[in-house]
Amino acid sequence: MLIHTGDVTAYGTEGELYDFLRWLIEQPFEHILFVAGNHDLCLDKVNPPYVRELPPNVIYLYNQSIIINNLKIFGSPMSPFQAGMAFNRHRGKEMDDEWQKIPSDTDILITHTPPNGILDNGAGCEDLMSYVMKIKPKLHLFGHVHEGYGQFRNRNTLFVNAALSNSPDFIASTDYRIVNNPKHLQLYKD
Repeated sequence: MLIHTGDVTAYGTEGELYDFLRWLIEQPFEHILFVAGNHDLCLDKVNPPYVRELPPNVIYLYNQSIIINNLKIFGSPMSPFQAGMAFNRHRGKEMDDEWQKIPSDTDILITHTPPNGILDNGAGCEDLMSYVMKIKPKLHLFGHVHEGYGQFRNRNTLFVNAALSNSPDFIASTDYRIVNNPKHLQLYKD
């Protein structure tokens, strides 16, 4: 299974999205799952046309669950408000309303944003952290905070910030580039 945690585009353009989807479809995995991120402006609409025509093994998760190999997987592109980018909600009630959609029996949680205090460089979502502590998924995958790349395990959950790119410095004219390796994990349902 291949899982992508969002920001499938750098600047939210349809051309970038089509390039990503062409690449994604070619990957040799039985199941391919992805969520969008705050950069993915072209996906920030209800049922975007780009995802309606994906092959059956490529699944775009927008606040929904799927069961694969007896694992319940939930994915969400939401993140706390940041300069009016895609899938932004204000902290507090708006974010809490989004996280209430996560089923309590979720085994794998895929969010674009990290929970507060875990691989988040101080920018994670407090409301998400509350739900993760209640739900206790076996695995929580996210990205968004590029500097937080890595993994951390507590008693119940393996947390993985899978952000692959750097955070560009637009003042110094540095652009996005891949600086981290994909994470390879094994997870089994008890």
